[in-house]
Amino acid sequence: MGTTGALYTDRVRALVALLILTPGFALAQQAQNPSPMVEHTRAHARLPEQAPPGKREKLDLGTLYLPHGLGSKPELLFFFHGDPSVAEIAAARNHVAVVSEVAGNGSGVYVKLFEDPHRFPKLVKEAEAKAHLRFARVILGGWSAGCGALRQILKSPEAYARVGSVICIDGVHTDYAEGKPGPAESSLSDANLQVWLHLGRDAMAGRKRFMLTHSEIFPGTYASTTETADYLLKELKVQQRPVLKWGPMGMQQLSVASRGKFQVLGFAGDSAPDHVDQLQSLPVWLKWLR
Repeated sequence: MGTTGALYTDRVRALVALLILTPGFALAQQAQNPSPMVEHTRAHARLPEQAPPGKREKLDLGTLYLPHGLGSKPELLFFFHGDPSVAEIAAARNHVAVVSEVAGNGSGVYVKLFEDPHRFPKLVKEAEAKAHLRFARVILGGWSAGCGALRQILKSPEAYARVGSVICIDGVHTDYAEGKPGPAESSLSDANLQVWLHLGRDAMAGRKRFMLTHSEIFPGTYASTTETADYLLKELKVQQRPVLKWGPMGMQQLSVASRGKFQVLGFAGDSAPDHVDQLQSLPVWLKWLR
């Protein structure tokens, strides 16, 4: 393997070590079955490794990035997990502000950040004070373990009311009801899925926007993003359609389901690079959401 290939593999390993899919409950984290670290079928394109121009302000939690060219009433994205430069590139390309935060390993870490239901509304006000403007709309986004922050934030009625749109990128998980996958279709514990059902209903009615993406990664010790997406679609009575077409960053899309402003997109891949593809596609997800 050449130097470039070796560096890429090392970076993927480091990302997965930090950003590994975990259900993230307050209890002890569960290890997942290992996913392949390499995948040679698709290109796995990556965004440029550079910080876009703009202003940055440190907040109580995370960093506020204000790209050049924002209007008088811009939107504000809160994005959890993954390289902050990806969130900044997505913000710059879509002309929105962003607060990005990487808290550590496992979604339980992100849940703990917002155990105080007042923290998120205070964070929005702090961002507005540092930016010297009022944000017209607040967007929540998370990749992998970062979706734990979204779930916890949305449990607060005050925070839920302030959020207009949500992007969950390959990170909605829960436990198996029987502690392990079934021999056929598994039974899922729905405690951590109720907030997504509530959001889905509001999105179908046009009151919110909700985009959810998933890969084919199968952790084994807890429910995959495919299984949780299927559960939500079944409960919300939204029909899923098979498709076969190219998606962003060289991904292969396999399915789509939508009603109103609720959309679920399924993609091929069960490896670490496939998982990172989903994060790297954030500029496109944000464009599609808006």
